[in-house]
This record gives sequence, C-alpha cells and structure tokens, in this order.
Amino acid sequence: MLPRFELVHRSRPVRLVADERRSGFLAPFAAIEAELAGRDLPGRLGLGFATPDGRHRTAWWDGGRRLAGLEVGDARGVSHRARSRRHGRAPTPPEAVAATLTGRQLSVLTRDAGRWTVRGRTDVGEVAPEGLEVEVTWLPRDGAGAPPWRSGTFGQLGVRDVRLVTHAEGEPVVEGGRLLLTMAHAGPGFFDTAHTGVWSFDPETCAIEHRADLWFRRGGRVRGDHATHLVRHEGRWLVATSTWGDFDGTHVGVVLATSEEDLLHGEHVLDAAPVALPGTAVGTWDPHLTLIDGHWHLAHVAARRFFEFHPVLLRAADPGRLDGWQVLGAATDRLATEGPALVRLDGVWRVVASDGRDNPAPVAGRFPVFDLTMREVGALDAPYPSNLPWPALARHAGGWVLPTFDGTPYGGEVPGYGTHGDFLVLRTGT
Repeated sequence: MLPRFELVHRSRPVRLVADERRSGFLAPFAAIEAELAGRDLPGRLGLGFATPDGRHRTAWWDGGRRLAGLEVGDARGVSHRARSRRHGRAPTPPEAVAATLTGRQLSVLTRDAGRWTVRGRTDVGEVAPEGLEVEVTWLPRDGAGAPPWRSGTFGQLGVRDVRLVTHAEGEPVVEGGRLLLTMAHAGPGFFDTAHTGVWSFDPETCAIEHRADLWFRRGGRVRGDHATHLVRHEGRWLVATSTWGDFDGTHVGVVLATSEEDLLHGEHVLDAAPVALPGTAVGTWDPHLTLIDGHWHLAHVAARRFFEFHPVLLRAADPGRLDGWQVLGAATDRLATEGPALVRLDGVWRVVASDGRDNPAPVAGRFPVFDLTMREVGALDAPYPSNLPWPALARHAGGWVLPTFDGTPYGGEVPGYGTHGDFLVLRTGT
C-alpha cells in the first residue's frame, strides 16, 4: 500500500511558562517559575494565582526544609493547605520551583537536572480567567533576597493527538515549506489539564515550533478542549474538537467552532456548539472533517462505554452542510481504536486510524486502513509506538511523513495518566 515507515525523530517539547504575562489571561491556564539555582534558599516562597473575588490559589516552597505544598484560600480568609507526605519533599536543593494552574488543577513542581517533577496537586474548582492575576510572595529568613521569577500562560509537559491542519478537500496547509499541526498540550494530570495548540512542523529537519493556543467557550466557561482538527474552507476556519476540557468520566462529545481570525498565530477563545451525531454512544471524540464530492465527511471515535471505542465515518446528507449526518460505516469489531483521519492513498479516499494494544490480537498495535464503508483494506507497514499514536499522513519529497506521539509520561508519580507524550516522526524512503 505504502512503503515501509521508519522512526527518524523523537523529542520532548516541555515548557511550563509559554507566553509571558502577569495578567490578561484568556483561560485558566497559567504558570509561574522561580529560579533557585540549586541553593537551599532560606525562606518561604509563594507562587499564586488570585481572582477579583478574593480567592487565591498558591503553591509554596519552604527552602529551609525543602518542602513543597499548596494553599487555597477563599474571600473570607479561610485557607486549606495540602502537602504530599510521599512526594512533597525534594531530596536535594532544586534548580527551580513552579506553580501551574491548568483548568481546575493547581500543581507545585520542582526542577532537577532540567526535568520537572510534580510534588503536589489539588482541585481548586472552576476558575474564571477574567481578572486572574499572578501574585508572588517571599518571606525570607536571614535576610536572603527573593529569587528571580517569571510567569505566563501554561505551555505543556508533552504533546499528543497530532493532526495535520488541512484545507477542506484534505490537502495539508503549508506555510514556508512547513506543515501545520494541531496537538494536545499535556498538563500535569488527566485530560482536563490539557489544551489545544497549533504548531509548525518542518518535514526536513523534524523541528516543531509553537504558533497558537486555541480555547473553547462552552456553557459560559472557557475550556481546554483538545483532540482537534483545524480546517480551512472558503476564507474561514472550521475547528472541530472534543470536550475533554471538563470530562467527568460520564460523557465527552464533538463540538464545532468557526472563525475568520488568524488561528495560526496568537491566542483565541472560540465559541463551540455541539455536533449532533447519530447513534447511542456514551462518548464521541477525535473528529476529522473532509469535503469529498461536495459532501462533508466526518470521521470520529464512538464509545460503547468508557473506555471501549471504535472509529466511525459519517457523511452529511446535503451538499455543503455540516449537519444531517448519516453513518457510512463503523469498525465495531474494535475495542480501542482512535485518531481516524481521511486521506487519499493512490488517488482513493481512505480512513487511517490507530489500533491500540487493547484490541484483539489480530488488530492490535498497528495503523489500519479502511475504505469509506469502514471495511479494512490494509495497514501501514510501520513501527507502532506506545499508547495510541495517531497517523497524521502527508506526502513529502517523493515519500510520506507521519508525525505522531507516544505514551511516554512526564513529571513523576503524582500526575498519574495524561502527561504523555514524546513527539515522534516516522518516514518512508523516496
């Protein structure tokens, strides 16, 4: 079907503070880093996020005892303190300490040998970004000076859910020889700590560069929804995403936003509306939109229960419309297959996807290829990394390139599942 793919690149784009600022946040995703230079700095450092209602959410570091913890206070001055007995003490003086706010989660981290470790985390409830400000306090012992610090929007501990930014008919959007990608920015916890970013990708060098952040407003709240497909059509953007930003274990769905703004640069809050999909799935996610013969097609994942899921392909009944979806096919024999994407192979439209290792053995750990009835017609000859790597296929230099991700975690034991993964590139020969 296609030549053999080989793994040619692996990297980990970790960044806590992205776009530097102390206020003016569009979403409740922020970070503060203080440099300690590996010294036992005597004093108590508070790295916090305050809102106009008088509430504060603070990560603290006690340099004398090498202890890290969290404090959440309300407008009445009543505070709740939390510290991990197992992970809250650093074994050696760290290079730096940080606080992150990622949706409802406040975390405290330390950095050693260039690598961040989460020392504690807590749920602080809903945080409105309006009026959100950074506040840093320093209570010295022995007259020690305050450490230098910086703050801004939260970046990522890793990346996943790699999708090509495409034109409506499926061709990748290219700028200056670079492909454009949407990727989920992993946070220090489960999926509700992540968000969507737009990146450029050089298929020659495999270098990636962050370009934009996309937030989604639903129900009056700004969320970090992700597993996103960004589509250019008739002078505007269609943005299909998955409602992981407030996932509570009971439901996730596909939503759609439109915009005429430049979503390839900067930071944007998009109003998203639910997409009515046929079927009785308890959850739907990983949307991918393509216009074929005048009709929109939507590939996505449907779950019978959490987490047992398979890919589905829909077609809009009427030309040019993004509703009235009808089922063309579903790979219901799968238990853990996601990341479906429509792509032309040898001039024929196909759906490529990712068969996770929790599938039955004959269809586990591979990249299947389906026709438009979701009947399997083959599979990519490619190494299959850990987790559920998505196949973002693009032609390049007479061959094919496949940027994707794996399940490599980051940040230690405290965050649990959701901090993955490394950025990977697979490539065929010419």
